[in-house]
This record gives sequence, structure tokens and C-alpha cells, in this order.
Amino acid sequence: MSVALASAAIDTVQVERPAQIALLGTGTVGSAVLARLQRWQGTAFGRRLQLVHVANSRRAVGDKRGVALRAPAPDIGIAASLDQVANAFRSRGARIVIDATASDAVADRHAQWLALGIHVVTACKLGQGTELARWHDIRNACARGDARYGDSATVGAGLPLLRTLRELQAGGDRIHAIAGVLSGSLAWLCDRYDGMRPFSGFVREARDAGYTEPDPREDLSGEDVRRKLLILARSAGVELESTAVEVESLVAPKLAALPRECVDAALESLDVPLRERFAAAYRDGKKLRYVARLDESGRARVGLEALAAGDVLLGGSGSDNRVAIWSDRYRRQPLLIQGPGAGAAVTAAALLDDVLRIGGTV
Repeated sequence: MSVALASAAIDTVQVERPAQIALLGTGTVGSAVLARLQRWQGTAFGRRLQLVHVANSRRAVGDKRGVALRAPAPDIGIAASLDQVANAFRSRGARIVIDATASDAVADRHAQWLALGIHVVTACKLGQGTELARWHDIRNACARGDARYGDSATVGAGLPLLRTLRELQAGGDRIHAIAGVLSGSLAWLCDRYDGMRPFSGFVREARDAGYTEPDPREDLSGEDVRRKLLILARSAGVELESTAVEVESLVAPKLAALPRECVDAALESLDVPLRERFAAAYRDGKKLRYVARLDESGRARVGLEALAAGDVLLGGSGSDNRVAIWSDRYRRQPLLIQGPGAGAAVTAAALLDDVLRIGGTV
């Protein structure tokens, strides 16, 4: 067979056996995934992938021959169940679940799907950023079989953070410490807050622009940053329990206890504490940032810090993430990784990057 014919045969196999995708979650990120897949129709990328199942928390649509690239409407498809996912694929070819949810129930299925030989690509931090036992289950499922776990989108919205940590260690390097601005929403708030206008006004602006969750307490509590730091620490070889991270929440207990519908009216309770923190930092020529740290002793903490001019974490603007890594190789001057740390488009791109990477190796 000539080289040209062999190449054509390989291309035909790739077209005939595209990677099969089950997309879970059709919210902001899931919709961005669908939009990206739609733009790829008729391209080489599009021919490598086939959507066979799409579901949100209510409805699901599936067809092993391929489904339309849109979210299921309330009156289309069947009632959604996670039990449908494993049977959504044809028996041959790469099978990949994309988890674009924030669901603990979905994250709890990751190890089960991996054990069945189904690859999992996720933006959800609940798989690797909660209980250490769940993290071990995912790692062990990957080690026992051929399924792979794509987690690039869980920290830094696809910035090469986890990949860098793993590649450094694969080359014999040892990670000593990590510090970073890991929340795009909190980075935006700290960058915009000027100490003159109420902090609550900036929170509302960030919420309305989609930088925070609909309930901004989820961002202000530091819980999201805690999970990201756990994922980074565990990837660096420090297997912390989920309770080991010290967290400074910006949400006072009274605000935390309110029902969601009462939160907006109570956001003014943030104003005085943040103004006082800002003023103290300003007097010392410093700037506020919400920082995650893993030090050389293994201590992990997240909270609001006043950083002096020239600090390695004072860079970027808006929702940028900025992460410093100290290792044997980068002991005196850390390796810095910076870029957009929030946004549905960059997160969707990171998810599909992992899909293509996995689909191209099986």
C-alpha cells in the first residue's frame, strides 16, 4: 500500500470512529462546549468527535448515531438519570464523559466510569478537590485500567498549571511550595476595589457580569479556592485531607446563615470590614489579594493578604490567575504562570483540549 493510500485509510478510520462524547451540564460552561462543537462542524476537529448524549439535571437526549448540538429543552428527551450515561455509547471507540456540572452526585460517579473504561474530562472540582478518599478512588481507577482523567479545566480555567506540576515531577523535580491568586472572581474584585466605593457594589457588579456564582457567597467564602489548592497540592505530591486547608472566609456568619433570597439586601455587611482591610494595606503601600498558599512544610491556607509592591503575585489584571511554583529547579526565583482564570469560553476550550488529547491517544 502506498504512503498516500495508507494515510487515507488512517483518516477514514478516524472519521468512522470518532471519539464519543456524553456532555453532562448545559449551563454556562456546557453551553459554551456545545457552541464550540457547533463551530467545529465540518472541520477536522469536528470529524474527530461525536456527541451521543447530552443532559442537564432534568432532561437527557441520547442517540448512539449522534445527537443535535443543542441543550435538551424541557419537553424534549427523557428524564435525566446518571444511570443512563454508561450505556450511552457504542461498544467500540473512545468513550468520554464531559462533566460541565457543579454536581457532587456527578463527581461521585467519576471513579465508576473510569473503572468501566470510560474517560472523564471535567471542570468540576468536586472530584479531586474534596475528600482524599474520592481523589484516591479516581487515581486508582486510572491506574488499574486504560481510562484517563482530564482535569485541566479544574484549576485556572485551562492554564497549564496541573500539566506543569506533573511534567516537572516526571523530570525528577521536587515541588517545594505553591502560591497563587486562583479565583478569577476574587481577583476581579480585588483589582477593581478602590476603598472609596462600597465593596458590596462591586460584588453586585461582578455577579451581574457573571464573574461570580449567582450566590456570591460561594466565591467570597473561599471554598472554591480551597478546592483548587487541594487539587494543586495533591498533584504536587502532598496528599492533604480536605479539612487540612485553613480558610479565611470574607462572609460573616450572619450573612452565611441567610437564605439566598435575602443575600442581596445584606451585602452591605461586607463594606466596613473590607474598607478597613483596604485602608490598612493602603497605608503600608500594599494591595489586597485573595491568595492560596502551600508552603514547604505542607501547611495550606487561603485568605485575604496585603501584598507589598514587587510581590510575585501582584501582576495581571481583571480576572487573571497568577501562580508561583517553587521547586528544586525554581528555588530562588519561582516559575510564574498567568492568564485568564475565569470565563465559560476558556473553560470550554480547556475541556475540549483534554477531549482531543485523550481521543487522539486511544
